[in-house]
Amino acid sequence: MIKKLMGSIREYKKDSILAPIYVTLEVVLEVLIPYLMSMIIDKGIGEGDMPFIIRIGLILIVSTLFSLGFGVLSGLHAAKASAGFAKNIRKDMYYNIQDFSFSNIDQFSTSSLITRLTTDITNVQNSYQMIIRIMVRAPLMLVFSLLMALSINSELGMVFLGAIPFLGFGLYLIMSQAFPIFQRVFRTYDKLNRVVQENLYGIRVVKSFVREEHETEKFKSVSKKIYTDFTKAEKILAFNSPLMQFTMYASILTLSLLGARMIVSGSMTTGQLMSLITYASQILMSLMMISMVFVMVTISRASAERIVEVLSEDSDLKNNSNPITVIPDGSVSFEQVDFSYTNDPKKLALKNVSFSVKSGETVGIIGGTGSAKTSLVHLIPRLYDATGGTVKVGGIDVRDYDMQTLRSEVAMVLQKNILFSGTIKDNLRWGNPAATDAELMTAARQAQADEFIQRLPDGYDTYIEEGGTNVSGGQRQRLCIARALVKQPKILILDDSTSAVDTRTDSLIRTAFKEEIPNTTKFIIAQRVSSVQDADKIIVMESGSVNGIGTHDELLATNTIYQEVYYSQTKGGKIADEA
Repeated sequence: MIKKLMGSIREYKKDSILAPIYVTLEVVLEVLIPYLMSMIIDKGIGEGDMPFIIRIGLILIVSTLFSLGFGVLSGLHAAKASAGFAKNIRKDMYYNIQDFSFSNIDQFSTSSLITRLTTDITNVQNSYQMIIRIMVRAPLMLVFSLLMALSINSELGMVFLGAIPFLGFGLYLIMSQAFPIFQRVFRTYDKLNRVVQENLYGIRVVKSFVREEHETEKFKSVSKKIYTDFTKAEKILAFNSPLMQFTMYASILTLSLLGARMIVSGSMTTGQLMSLITYASQILMSLMMISMVFVMVTISRASAERIVEVLSEDSDLKNNSNPITVIPDGSVSFEQVDFSYTNDPKKLALKNVSFSVKSGETVGIIGGTGSAKTSLVHLIPRLYDATGGTVKVGGIDVRDYDMQTLRSEVAMVLQKNILFSGTIKDNLRWGNPAATDAELMTAARQAQADEFIQRLPDGYDTYIEEGGTNVSGGQRQRLCIARALVKQPKILILDDSTSAVDTRTDSLIRTAFKEEIPNTTKFIIAQRVSSVQDADKIIVMESGSVNGIGTHDELLATNTIYQEVYYSQTKGGKIADEA
């Protein structure tokens, strides 16, 4: 885990090294200060030597100023290193997520990834800053102060050797009890983010069903769980301060008692006792700082593990050693294809699917809920890999293509229509960043979107809100279709992408496809028979298998499922919802 995280330090290695160096210099000077003060008391004040007092006093002032300067420099470099470290982790995580296949994404919820990219990284950042500064300062201060104390009076120095194990054991007990609770808290944070995300995304549904109170109770329930667990963990950590205070004051009282006797007996000076008490404070403060770091590390350890899970997740879809970068045409064939989302041959979403499509043909796909229509088309641009059998595009196995090349030639309009914040032009250029305004308008006309775009106050420069909430469902679908057409792909896949448009507009879109992009292979998943009845061939899906393939007339004459769907719609029957 540590090795994986350290790979994100990169250009901030210099700052990560300089911070501990400056901290070391700061500690050395701080440890010398009590010794210099004891010299002033014993030799200067005790013997009335004013020149000695002035000389050592000047050295003391210079040491203090340099210690302050080194402390400031260490703080600056530690802050820069930790902020840069967090920036790189965030970038590495985000870049790795972009490479995830759909199956990788299925392993992480959106809310969990957001928590890892925000709260978890912040915890690790704070912890890293404390490690390269306080975790260096505290042990050095502890060791140097202990050595100085032993050099002054070895007998009294043994007080520290007794206090340190006692305190260390107490801290271990506290940390071992608190860590599991923090692990549970961060898992609950994922749930909290999910509740908030769902509420904000579905706020219109919440209000239309008057479920505000229900959503509030859901939020309160999760928030209370976080509060309860955090309170429990903090109660355990609260023992840290009393333990530190008890150890510190017990040590100082012991030193004062034994030291006073030694001063009376003449085996120790007042300045030496003062130095020992100062070193006692430094030693115990060092232990307190170490305990603070342990608290932060305890909290961030759970976060670090969650971050490394994302960083270590490798995409299960990779290019082979010599990928093909040219796709001959838009022909598609499935050869005895099996597919499972879990790679379990006993739990297949697709079973023994075989068919072939010539380049430029229009293929309709129809079937009931859960018949695996979407799963079928996901295999064409290699969003998933087939569990068995072969999917070919242009006569070549899709696994032999460079994935970027394959997906640039396959445009897919998914069931869930997503638009991004920005202008209509910005959204359409997702299909081709270099597309001209004329090409955007051509694609919009083919998708029957140009007419409503022109009616908007700013036309193609109209700003689209996040998720496309300021346009209707049908308009959003047409913009997504236009975005796909801007790519000028060899294969176009519409996954129930005209369900929100009226039948007339649906017909106009299909007519435009037939007349203006005749060489593009088109897959149209639909619930309405009218959307696919003019296709060159129609595939009927049932329970992950192909139930029938043919034209509208052929299927209407021979296929029971197709007949049921067709007659239920033509006679006003209820149309099954898309999966």
